[in-house]
Amino acid sequence: MLTGGPLDVLTGDYLAELTMLILGRDRLKNPGLGYAKTFPRQLEECLGLAHERGVRIVTNAGGLNPAGLADAVRALAAKLGIPASVAHVEGDDLMPYEDGALTANAYLGGAGITACLRAGADIVVTGRVTDAALVSGPAAWWFDWAPDDWDRLAGAVVAGHVLECGTQATGGNYSFFTRHDVRAPGFPLAEVCEDGSSVVTKHPGTGGVVSVGTVTAQLLYETQGVRYLGPDVTARLDTVRLLSVGADRVGISGVRGEAPPGTLKVGVTRIGGWRNEVVFVLTGLDIEAKEELVRAQLADALRDVAEVDWTLARTDHEDAATQETSSALLRLVVRDPSPDPVGRSLTAAAVELALASYPGFHVTAAPGPAQPYGVFTSAEVPAASVPHTAVLPNGTRLPVPPALAAPPALAAPPPSPAPPAPPGPTGPTRRGPLGALVGARSGDKGGDANVGVWVESDAAWAWLHATLTVDAFQALLPETAGLPVARHVLPHLRALNFTVPGLLGDGVASGHRFDPQAKALGEWLRARHTDIPVALLPAPEATP
Repeated sequence: MLTGGPLDVLTGDYLAELTMLILGRDRLKNPGLGYAKTFPRQLEECLGLAHERGVRIVTNAGGLNPAGLADAVRALAAKLGIPASVAHVEGDDLMPYEDGALTANAYLGGAGITACLRAGADIVVTGRVTDAALVSGPAAWWFDWAPDDWDRLAGAVVAGHVLECGTQATGGNYSFFTRHDVRAPGFPLAEVCEDGSSVVTKHPGTGGVVSVGTVTAQLLYETQGVRYLGPDVTARLDTVRLLSVGADRVGISGVRGEAPPGTLKVGVTRIGGWRNEVVFVLTGLDIEAKEELVRAQLADALRDVAEVDWTLARTDHEDAATQETSSALLRLVVRDPSPDPVGRSLTAAAVELALASYPGFHVTAAPGPAQPYGVFTSAEVPAASVPHTAVLPNGTRLPVPPALAAPPALAAPPPSPAPPAPPGPTGPTRRGPLGALVGARSGDKGGDANVGVWVESDAAWAWLHATLTVDAFQALLPETAGLPVARHVLPHLRALNFTVPGLLGDGVASGHRFDPQAKALGEWLRARHTDIPVALLPAPEATP
């Protein structure tokens, strides 16, 4: 990013929900840690370049210890002989929070970053801020926006959301990846304008693609509802408009903003207990009978375990040409508040069945000890109760007041229902995968999942809007049945966003579901078959 073309601010986003648990365990071992240790190593390679080119660096790699990382950056700059003015943002850490909490961090906005940059910082280190704050904070500094410039701030937040997952905006994890060369996608950048609009692009000569589709996919990633709540502003995703304005250039405009809520989200991690797993390989004939036998043989050993989950993945094929494709996988996952019931004694008992169980018995890994697992939950606290503080390069501690939230009585009304889409196409249909027409991207927020889907034409949008109801969604994805799925309509993006509360249990750190972060949930949906109007399907390619 530093060598590929013009750049004013380079951002680094390090803090996934799982990362906070990992940093919390680091801090238990050494109170001086708690930040992303990879950041100083990366900075050593490029600090000189950033200084030469006048590029400021803003990162949340400070994690649980932004002051410690800021000190480490100053020491690195001194060792390299490079002048660097370093500031940091703190106040998000709410520990001690409650019994059993390992970490508890409020999601701060970009105002602390703005204050540090206004004070002349070359490098700003933060703890837990929203991912989009890494862009909206610098934009507010550059254009000197007021705290209540809601529309401008909302536009920058949307740009920040597009950038936050890097190459997901340039062809990575993209449903229609076969249309483009995405073997080595470049990183995205946003050209932010004074009115809050922006153009998403990438440096010339880098791989991948920036298209309305790739930007749409990222806009739908890990969002819930049409209101994108944040500590600085509430961005209305149902107002976002995208337009291709050149090769690898997509304009974002029309974003409306509203006052933020008067509360901040708090992410809390804790050690949930201990887990272990064994994966049995079942090969050839009588797969169900083999499963039944091994489950019966382990019933006594599992009687005192708090939580036992069996999953059979039918990866086997009839009359298979290879042994692997003739085999199914039976996965046993166990959890308990204590490590003893799920430790090596249990996994050893499973492996010791080898000569006394189903024919062809083997497992995918040797027995191992129990491992701790984490639980992520979220809560809300009054924004005024969080001591958001910008620690400026000269050491001055500047309190950052919370954004002025709209009083509940004056808060903007909920968005009006989207106008009905025009009538969908009529005529013959063909049964096939939804993904022949529809793109998707999915992800996680704690124990909840979301699946965003979109199409590329008005006719397809009319069909999607009318067809993919909550009931249809749950019929296509039976694992979501019984959960309070909600559908959100984003007409300007020709998109629907489905939120699936509770699908992921206690979140990625507990690792319960086969796909614990729901990253492939959208691709599963695209692979499901339904009746699609023939008029919407691409014409088959002619045979040479």
